[in-house]
Amino acid sequence: MPAVDRARRVSPRTRVAAALGRATSELSRILKRGGGSVIGARVTLVLAPDALDELAAGHRIAIVSGTNGKSTTTAMLAAACSAGGMHIVSNIEGANLRSGIVALLSTKRARDIDLAVLEVDELAMPSLLPSFSEPVVVLLNLSRDQLDRFGEVRTIAAQWRKALGAQPAKVVANADDPLVVYGAGTARDVTFVGVGLRWRHDAASCPNCGRPIKRDGRDWWCECGLRRPVAYELEGDELVKGDERIALRPGVPGQHNVGNAAMAVVAAFELGVPFSVSAGALGSVTSVAGRYQTIRVGSTSARLLLAKNPAGWGELLSMIEGDERPLVLAINARIADGKDPSWLWDVEFERLKGRRVVAAGERAADLAVRLRYAEVACEVWDGAILDELARFDAPEVDVIANYTVFADVVRDMENVG
Repeated sequence: MPAVDRARRVSPRTRVAAALGRATSELSRILKRGGGSVIGARVTLVLAPDALDELAAGHRIAIVSGTNGKSTTTAMLAAACSAGGMHIVSNIEGANLRSGIVALLSTKRARDIDLAVLEVDELAMPSLLPSFSEPVVVLLNLSRDQLDRFGEVRTIAAQWRKALGAQPAKVVANADDPLVVYGAGTARDVTFVGVGLRWRHDAASCPNCGRPIKRDGRDWWCECGLRRPVAYELEGDELVKGDERIALRPGVPGQHNVGNAAMAVVAAFELGVPFSVSAGALGSVTSVAGRYQTIRVGSTSARLLLAKNPAGWGELLSMIEGDERPLVLAINARIADGKDPSWLWDVEFERLKGRRVVAAGERAADLAVRLRYAEVACEVWDGAILDELARFDAPEVDVIANYTVFADVVRDMENVG
């Protein structure tokens, strides 16, 4: 939509509120109180509660939601659409609630775009969806996360189902997660993609009727009629539909990221980007907000990996299986992580037997106890991760951390230079 037409849809109140929000953000940056985008957006929303509806009007929107893989899939989809010639904005840094999206769409660079590619929190998605006109919605998976804060996963699936049935949307959904299939079931236009599901503990019973889900290889079904739909299929590193095979070579490691790449290229296709173009853009995504990057600390090269819940930890443990480099496993239990660390007992740390392992973070003792029961010997670090890495006596190490530990490491690394 031309900029002049869009401007007519944004009321004077919202324009003033957005300007004051941007000024607040800039002041926050000047005072070194943080990036400022969230506090600025909160100012905007206090002054203009309907700001998101107006700022999104006239924009084409793509949403990526789910428990795991949102940021990486968002980055891949953004890269694919950019390669397809679209002018885009995206919140790939992860500000995925209403305030973060308002902050993004309030920026000057969002005025003349073809597409906004938005990572959206899975709990927030149903309440944000009505603000967008006929979006493309990518649904990845649903699993337990932050047990003291999040609703039961079936409740989230039911909320998705209600929201998607209430308005037009083009949905790209994971065919291997019964919760996602159920959640997408009321959408009028759904394309399913079979990308696999290693973590099945949250999908053992049917979200529709409660009976056990039955499985045979990749197929799954329930007596009530809910079953795995016909889909694009991921075979190794190729996306297959009929006679068409698309090779996927993402720039970040792990089979789970091949699955994220499959979801991204199908969503890009729904947005008009040819498979050959989107698949060719995947290699440009080599790090996402610090994830998967390798940093040099003293004489050690450390690869930074983020895992926030049992499903994510399981994927990373599969990715590093067979490797021999030491591991630093670090967890906190702050509000952003979820204060309940009982999820540690759902992670198969037994797979690390024989590896050199270090437990770190504010809840290193909890982690060390879990590792002891897994018969994994570990050292315990008490201190800043970068300081300890600077003294580490190994040339290479993988650092797997949950959310706030990871954020602290990335911030400290930036402060060091």
